[in-house]
Amino acid sequence: MNTAKALLSACLFVVAQLGYGQSTAPSDYPYRVETIETPPGLVAETGGVDVLPDGRLVAVFRRGEVMFYDPETAAWSLFAKGLHDPLGVLALDEGELLVAQRPEVTRLKDTDGDGQADLYQTITDEFGMSGNYAEFTHGPVMDEAGSLYFSLNTASNNGPVRDIIRGEYSPRGRVGRMFSAVPYRGWVMKVTPDGETIPWASGFRSPNGLALDRAGNLFVPDNQGDWLGTSKLYHVRRGAFYGHASSLAWEEGFTMNPLTLPVPVLDKMRQRAAVLFPQGILANSPTQPVFDYTGGQFGPFEGQLFIGEMNHPLIMRVVLESVQHQLQGAVIPFINTEALRIGNNRLAFGPDGSLWVGQTDHGWPGDRGIQRIVWEGQTPFDLHAMRLTDEGFKLTFTRPVDPATAQDASTYRFTRYYYAYGQSYGSSRRGVKPVPVTGVEVAPGGERISITLDELEAGYIYQLDLEGLQAEDGTTLVNRTAYYTINQLRPPGPPEREQRAATTSRAPR
Repeated sequence: MNTAKALLSACLFVVAQLGYGQSTAPSDYPYRVETIETPPGLVAETGGVDVLPDGRLVAVFRRGEVMFYDPETAAWSLFAKGLHDPLGVLALDEGELLVAQRPEVTRLKDTDGDGQADLYQTITDEFGMSGNYAEFTHGPVMDEAGSLYFSLNTASNNGPVRDIIRGEYSPRGRVGRMFSAVPYRGWVMKVTPDGETIPWASGFRSPNGLALDRAGNLFVPDNQGDWLGTSKLYHVRRGAFYGHASSLAWEEGFTMNPLTLPVPVLDKMRQRAAVLFPQGILANSPTQPVFDYTGGQFGPFEGQLFIGEMNHPLIMRVVLESVQHQLQGAVIPFINTEALRIGNNRLAFGPDGSLWVGQTDHGWPGDRGIQRIVWEGQTPFDLHAMRLTDEGFKLTFTRPVDPATAQDASTYRFTRYYYAYGQSYGSSRRGVKPVPVTGVEVAPGGERISITLDELEAGYIYQLDLEGLQAEDGTTLVNRTAYYTINQLRPPGPPEREQRAATTSRAPR
């Protein structure tokens, strides 16, 4: 790592340790971070990780290597090489992998059983390349029907369009700070089992990672920048537009410069994010999301979504729920500790319930290598979930709370704010306002607390800061902040039946 990058990493680490996301990560926190030694000479800029059923790790590195790692023997083996900036891997079995590299989505297959790929097969390359450095390809993920999804980064004005390109060139798309001069930059794409490539949804800037839940809902994060006041997590549906204007150049029948559309028009066209990540408060660059479907092997967070962060030694949790038939929810810090490096770009759960984390610093602030987070079996005292009611929020904790601190309204400090939508790079917090707590009710058993607020309004992040809350046995709360994005309010009366997708997460007992 060069001097400038080392200094940046040190500064980011100091910021994180000063309370970024308000995660205390005590010394007895029951999650152990292990660092995996990578082979000598390997530049360990990790672009993707997945885990085979037998527990072996599959890792792709951004200079082209595809390797297997056996945690039982600590042995590495080479499966393939020569790829171009791969940023995702999906292991079908020990002899067949799917990889998203810069020019295509590729099948790698060992047909003769010698442990190395001898078939490199293009699954799809039906998208443009202008030669711009920021034209990354992320993914793939696969649904139950066998369809693949991947995402295409927009290009950056910090780099050129080359003289020789692949695909049609559009001057309408060559506008803005991040642009889409060739198809389908700023899109999420689908490939059907019979090989058809379908432009699925538009309006993304830097959609660095994808995840599918068990109901087939697709989730994609996007990083703060032009047209993104702060970083976001989208629930992606076919044909929808998610806000970054340049990619509209590739919408069928669209004939105008997208940036000439008034911002209020684009605002009405776009789909809102399920969850927002407050910039500079929680996260700067969210990465790969992954659902905890480990059956409780990773602690009390089964069914929740975990997501990485490039700029800080931080992994976050997202708790989703359906309100008025729209997914929304809260993001909560999970782990923020000096044992975890920065550059946490790719995540995957193993069959033993451990969480593998691949790190990169290639072109981004970050670090290099692979780490593994292992639950040691004890239940931490943490905020488990934050759900909207018609009067405020219901908080669920992993262990019973201390009644005295839990019933004190001053324990709960709420602040609401929003981020502006527009072409400028990012947004400051707007409409910042404290929201008084008007009531607190602790349920029998001490694991659930209902909070009544003075007001609730859609279109805002409601930030919760918890001060002084303790467990029944006096244990200090691990993470003291949560950030709930309200897209829809709940109507008065019994809550609607929650959508099973992405919300199946029960508090421990």
